[in-house]
Amino acid sequence: MTKILVTGAGGYIGTSLVPMLLERGYEVRAVDRFVFGSELLNDQPKLERVREDSRMLTSDHSADVDAVIDLVAISNDPSGEKFQDATWAINRDSRIRTAHMAKEAGVKRYVLPSSCSLYGFQPPEVIADETTKTNPLTIYARASEMAEQGTLPLVDEIFCVVVLHQSTVYGYSPRMRFDLAINGMTYGARKTGKLPLMRDGSQWRPMVHVQDTAAAQIFMLEADADKVNGQIFNVGSAENVYQIGPLAETVAEAVPRDVEIEWYGDADNRSYRAAFDKIEGLGYKAKWTAGRAVSEICEKLESGELERTVKTITLDWYSELAHWHRVIKDLELRGGMLDI
Repeated sequence: MTKILVTGAGGYIGTSLVPMLLERGYEVRAVDRFVFGSELLNDQPKLERVREDSRMLTSDHSADVDAVIDLVAISNDPSGEKFQDATWAINRDSRIRTAHMAKEAGVKRYVLPSSCSLYGFQPPEVIADETTKTNPLTIYARASEMAEQGTLPLVDEIFCVVVLHQSTVYGYSPRMRFDLAINGMTYGARKTGKLPLMRDGSQWRPMVHVQDTAAAQIFMLEADADKVNGQIFNVGSAENVYQIGPLAETVAEAVPRDVEIEWYGDADNRSYRAAFDKIEGLGYKAKWTAGRAVSEICEKLESGELERTVKTITLDWYSELAHWHRVIKDLELRGGMLDI
C-alpha cells in the first residue's frame, strides 16, 4: 500500500496520525473541513490536503487510493448530544457511504476507528473483550456502532474491513483537546493546584495515548488481511486501564507543583474495563502511560508551545462556529459585510 485516504485528518487523532503515516513513507490524501486550522498539518511532498465535508465525498476522492482510515466524527458525547443531526449524518451515514465508495473504487482496505464507549457501563466483574455484548448509551456511541454495522458486511476476499474500539484517548496532539479526562486533569492541576474528582475514585476507565491509537491504525494497514479482515479489535493496554482515584494521583505526581485532590458529589458508579489480548496477540503494543503524557503536556504548556483556547474544547469550538455562522448569515448583504 502506498496512498492512504484519511478522513478527519485535521482532528485530534488525525494530526498525530498523518505525520506518522508520512514518516513511514505513505502518501496521504488528508480530507477535512479543517475547522481547527489547516496549518496543523505541515506541508510535505507526499501530503495532499482536500478541504471537503465527509458528507460530500465522491468516488473521485478514493481514486488511486489503497486504503482508507475513516477517522471523521463529531468527537465526543456532549457534542453528539448538542449536534445530533450532524452526528448521525457524519459518524454513521458518511462513514458507511465512504466505505461503499471505497470498495467500488477498488480500495483494498478500510479501517474504522470506533470507540470502547460502545460497551457502555459493565458489571464490576466484566472485562469487556470484543465478544462482550455492547451497551451504547449516547448518540455518539450508537452512531459509532451503527457505522460498524454498516461497514463490516462489505468484507470479502478483496476488500478488508477492520474496526477499532479505541479506549478514551489522551496525550498531546497538534490539534490539542483539553476536554479529555487525562488532558483536562493535567491542565487544571497545573494551573490551579487543585484536581476535582467525583467520588469515590474506584471507577475504571480504559485509556490510550493518541500516538498509540494512531499506531494501531497503521498496524491494521500493514497486518495480514487474513488475520484482521472483518474483525473488531479493542485498542489500549492493561497498563492503561486506570481507576480514577489512582489515575488522579498519577497526574498529581507528574505535574510540577503541589496538587490537592478535591472530592465532590455522590459516588459515580459508571465503570468499565476492557481487554486487549486480541490485538496484542498480533504483535501490537501500546508504548505510552499517563505519567509520561502528563509530563509532556506540562512541558509544552510551560514552553508556550501549547495553550488552552476555545479551540481545545471541542463543544465550545463547535458552538462558537455555529454562533458566528448565524451572526454572519443575519448580517451579510450581497455576499459581504463592509466590502460588497
